Amino acid sequence: MTSEATMARSDTTVEASEAPSLVSMDALWRLPVTVCRISNFLGERASGALLERAIASASGALPPSTVRVNREVDPAMRRSRSDGDFAVPELLSAIEDVREAVEQTLGVSCEGTEPSYGLNVHNDGDFYLPHQDTGPGPAAQRLLTFVYYLHRTPRPFQGGHLRVFDVVLPVHTEGSVSWEDRTWRDWEPEHDSIVFFRPTAWHEVRKVSCPTKEPADSRFAVNGWLCRPEIPNPR
Repeated sequence: MTSEATMARSDTTVEASEAPSLVSMDALWRLPVTVCRISNFLGERASGALLERAIASASGALPPSTVRVNREVDPAMRRSRSDGDFAVPELLSAIEDVREAVEQTLGVSCEGTEPSYGLNVHNDGDFYLPHQDTGPGPAAQRLLTFVYYLHRTPRPFQGGHLRVFDVVLPVHTEGSVSWEDRTWRDWEPEHDSIVFFRPTAWHEVRKVSCPTKEPADSRFAVNGWLCRPEIPNPR
């Protein structure tokens, strides 16, 4: 009797597991992307000094920003100017002070990484369409993205928000969905604030409106990554 009862329960389990799902074929996972944001990161004095250096840099002839593929200038994808030689030792030291807490929040280990960064200047009409910070070549070594914002106060431009897109996936099949189905959260480019997120997150810089068009009134951001050290090729 015990054997028959066990067999009956087993048959019931098989039938239940083979039953079609009642979840709609159009059902979507919407998975929010975690972003760590810290305000008043360096403080008034240090951020003010860094802003003055950024303004001085923007007053020169900075080259247009490039996109990841082949490091090309593509004004349909990205429009801004960049300074790859902009030094920010005070910012890197402050990032190191909060690194462990950021790692725990984002679930990534950045011990032994090396920073790679530059100053990006967005003025009237500038933007950067949706993209990821990962890819082939050196971009594959990136473990953590950070963006530190600077601007004059009151803010002399509008727009320029960082838009971070949620992960959206069909429940029943692998793949992605159209951009129209995606949700997002916008983060203001607040002076002396910094955001951290995983480089795999899709994100964009919304278009900037700067009525004066003056370089000093730009949206300044130090964009960077903590990267695995590249292993030299054996000779």
